[in-house]
Amino acid sequence: MDKASISSTEGKAIRCKAAILRKAGEALVIEEIQVDPPQAYEVRIKILCTSLCHTDVTFWKLESGPLARFPRILGHEAVGVVESIGDNVDGFKQGDVVLPVFHPQCEECKECKSPKSNWCTRYTNDFLSNTRRYGMTSRFKDSFGEVIHHFIFVSSFTEYTVVDIAHLVKISPEIPVDIAALLSCGVATGIGAAWKVADVEEGSTVAIFGLGAVGLAVAEGVRLRGAAKIIGVDLNPAKFEIVGKRYGITDFVNPALCGEKKISEVIREMTEVGADYSFECIGLASLMEEAFNSTRPGSGKTVILGMEQKAMPVSLGSYDLLRGRTICGTLFGGLKPKLDIPILVDRYLKKELNLDGLITHELSFEEINKAFDLLAEGNSIRCVVWMDK
Repeated sequence: MDKASISSTEGKAIRCKAAILRKAGEALVIEEIQVDPPQAYEVRIKILCTSLCHTDVTFWKLESGPLARFPRILGHEAVGVVESIGDNVDGFKQGDVVLPVFHPQCEECKECKSPKSNWCTRYTNDFLSNTRRYGMTSRFKDSFGEVIHHFIFVSSFTEYTVVDIAHLVKISPEIPVDIAALLSCGVATGIGAAWKVADVEEGSTVAIFGLGAVGLAVAEGVRLRGAAKIIGVDLNPAKFEIVGKRYGITDFVNPALCGEKKISEVIREMTEVGADYSFECIGLASLMEEAFNSTRPGSGKTVILGMEQKAMPVSLGSYDLLRGRTICGTLFGGLKPKLDIPILVDRYLKKELNLDGLITHELSFEEINKAFDLLAEGNSIRCVVWMDK
């Protein structure tokens, strides 16, 4: 973004294109919208590219409840360039390459200052607001002046968006922007779960339920930790043959071929007693239970990364818990965005982090609805949508 274009738009409303969700489950409509200037503690960003995550699809389908809002701009996995900044913004300037991140880090609350958790107590409990410090106030309006709702404080399916600094991370401009976008959600979540939440040790046996972008990122994380056996569980064998082996996955289980045996039984047989660690990366209560039951008694640990699509409860045997198995969930893989994302960027630039093959499709912004079709058909791991392609 050149300096002339920045100076001509700073402090003014911008008219640009956005893909708007007007009704649950329907195709997004590309329309011209107005994006207001950033207020205090906010930054306006020109989105370079974005990608479609399963969380976007979950909210795309959502018909009712407090989280179902229309019209709305979805999207939360993206990379952009700072166009302008509001008052009281430190650490960001025009032209910086940044990642907008759904998970906040205020850097001031007890949890943000503690190494024990990434749960920002100042902000994380609020999932309902449009803007982080201004409640339901929106920075988006359509061509008729109607308010358009934000999505988990990012809204990246638009040429420009406004993000609070608690949700923004400055990164090195040396990393390819399509790879950088993946670090704003899926990849960071998977690697963080392996390193920070599970803290997988060398020689461990690991079972990963779901070989999408998050599951493959888990595989990369445990591979780098020296896991001896990595079992991938997925209905699509191509994910193992084409991509999974690159990420150190040593064995593959197709649930459709398990016959009358449960997945957990098959994994216990493969590992003699059960996996040291299991990761559920899909978001189904039944698979969360299977992931838990696939771990070894005494020390087995299950990490839940998938968001249960219908908020169904999980049923676990009390005796299994008493025997020492543990289970926990995580948002953003336990990572603190401002602290840990630059570390992931650095490791990628040093060729220590393998992210090859995660981007399976690339589309222009006008083709964004195809990304939903590709994900629904199981043909896409991550589909990158370029705003200027």
